[in-house]
Amino acid sequence: MLIELLAAAGEAAPQNSFGFMEAMEQGGVIAWSIFGVLVIMSVGSFYILITKLLEQRKIFAEYKNVRGQFWRASTLREGATKLNKNSAWRQLVDDGLAAEDAHSKMTDSLEAHDWLHGSLARSEASINSKLAGGLPFLATVGATAPFVGLLGTVIGIYRALINIGIAGSASIDKVAGPVGEALIMTAIGLLVAVPAVLAYNWLQSRNKRIAELLSGFSTDILANINSKGAVKPAVLTKAASTQQAGKAAATAPATGTTTTTTTKR
Repeated sequence: MLIELLAAAGEAAPQNSFGFMEAMEQGGVIAWSIFGVLVIMSVGSFYILITKLLEQRKIFAEYKNVRGQFWRASTLREGATKLNKNSAWRQLVDDGLAAEDAHSKMTDSLEAHDWLHGSLARSEASINSKLAGGLPFLATVGATAPFVGLLGTVIGIYRALINIGIAGSASIDKVAGPVGEALIMTAIGLLVAVPAVLAYNWLQSRNKRIAELLSGFSTDILANINSKGAVKPAVLTKAASTQQAGKAAATAPATGTTTTTTTKR
């Protein structure tokens, strides 16, 4: 008896005819086309986010090697061999060395300095331009995805109004599908735009930090070349810092107080 009641209740349960697929099917080719555009935008945004994040992490990881190994070399050419050939830091060193080889042909020392500075600046600009690749797509997605979703919203509401006019009444079964399609398109547009905007701002802030590091490294290279290797940034290892701290403690004057006693005769 209980099984028969449950079976009857299951047969009598209303079927949901206003789900996502039902709304998209009612929207037809236009709804699926807009949905496809938003999916492409979303996939492209996450692809750029992942690839650029890996590229930035590689540059930050290589910077530790620059600070720890490169400046300990006796010459720039020797230090360049310790860097990855495809790294941004190696590119700056190679461009600086190439400019050094060419600047000896210039008779004016000021022109030679400007040549070196300009060559390193061009190298920095090319690296920054490569890092910024793909970010315009994120900015475009963040700015246009809500409007693409809004287009689907407008079309869905327009279809709902047509159904109302044909039926002569605003019954729920006539407007639920088009209105549901409109709301779905709005939500999808926002879900695509918000991650793209967040990814753009985050990657931009990391690119600015990389640009600062590249500028400082380029300045150090220029100073090293112009001084014939005499000027180098201070690179202090952990062992060296401990040793210097010990020497400083050994040579520091004693600050303790001593007590003396006197005896009366």
